[in-house]
Amino acid sequence: MTASNTATENKSKEKKSKNPWLVWGKRLLTLAFFIAVPTLLFMLIKNLEWQEVKDALLAYKPTTLLLGAAIALGSYGVFSSYEVLGKKYIGHDIPVARILPLGFVCYAFNLNLSALVGGIAVRYRLYTRQGLSVATITQLISFNMITNWLGYIILAGIIFSLRLLNLPESWKIGAAGFQVIGIVLLLVAAAYLLACAFSKKRTWKIRKHEIDLPSFKMALTQACVAAVNWSLMGLLVFILLPDNAFYPTVLGILLISGIAGVVTHIPAGLGVLEAIFIAMLQHEISQGEIIAALLGYRALYYLLPLAIACIIYLVLEKKAKDTKETKKADKQSSSQ
Repeated sequence: MTASNTATENKSKEKKSKNPWLVWGKRLLTLAFFIAVPTLLFMLIKNLEWQEVKDALLAYKPTTLLLGAAIALGSYGVFSSYEVLGKKYIGHDIPVARILPLGFVCYAFNLNLSALVGGIAVRYRLYTRQGLSVATITQLISFNMITNWLGYIILAGIIFSLRLLNLPESWKIGAAGFQVIGIVLLLVAAAYLLACAFSKKRTWKIRKHEIDLPSFKMALTQACVAAVNWSLMGLLVFILLPDNAFYPTVLGILLISGIAGVVTHIPAGLGVLEAIFIAMLQHEISQGEIIAALLGYRALYYLLPLAIACIIYLVLEKKAKDTKETKKADKQSSSQ
C-alpha cells in the first residue's frame, strides 16, 4: 500500500469518526448567530438618534482619547508578552526584542482580520522565517490560546458567580444561570491550575493535539497576564462610556461579546459587540452614547493598532528579505 493511499484512508477515517450531530449542531448554531445578530442589531438601532451619537463623539476630550490610546497599546503590549511566555515554555532561542513586534503584528491582524489570518497564517509565516519548525509554531499557538482563554475564564467566572452584572429587568431571571456558568468556569480554571501543580502526567492529548502542562508558576503567570489584558480591554470601553457605567458590568458584557464573536467567526465581531452591548446596557445608558463609545473603542483598539501593525509587518518583511539575500550572497561567495 502506498503512502498516498494510506493518507487518503486516514483522512476518510477521520471524516467518518466525526459525529454528524456535532457537526450539524455547530453549523446550525453559527447560522443562528448570523441571523440573530443582524436582526437584533436592526431592532435595537432602528430608532437610534444619530445626532446623539455625533454629539457624544464630539464631546470626548483629547485627554480621554489619549488615555484610551495608551490603554489600547498597553493591552497589545500585554498581548505580545504571551509570546515571551511562549518562549520560556518552549525554550526557543529567538530574542525577546524580535518576538515582541512579531506578537504585536499577529494580534492586531488576528482581531481585525480573523484568527485564521492573524493568529495562524501570519504567525506561521513570521516564525518560520525566524527558523522555528511548523510543529513548534503549532505548540506555541496552542499555548497562547490557553493563556488567553485562561484569563477570560477566570474573569468571567468571578463576574458571573458574584453577580456583578447589572442586568436589565427582563434579564433578571437569567442571573442564576450566569452564576452557575461562573462557578463552572472557575472550576475549569482551578482544574487546569491544579493539574499544572500536581499532575504526574505532564503530557495530555486533546483531539490529536499534545499539550505539555507548564509548571504551576507558569500557569499562574498565564492567568494573571491574560486577566490583565482582558481587564484593559474592558477599561477602554469603560472610560468611553458615561460616568454612571459600572466597570464590572462593562467588562462582563465585553466578555460575553468576545465568546459570541468567536462562535460567529465574524472578523472583529462586527455587529456582535454592538448588539450585545446595546441589549444589556440600554437600561442604564442611552443607545447613542453606547454606539459612540463602541465606535471610539473600535478606532482605538482595532484600527490604530492595525495601522501600526501594518508598518511593523512591512519592516519585518524587509528585514527578512535582506537577511535572505545576505545569506544567499555569502553562500555564493563561499562556493567560488
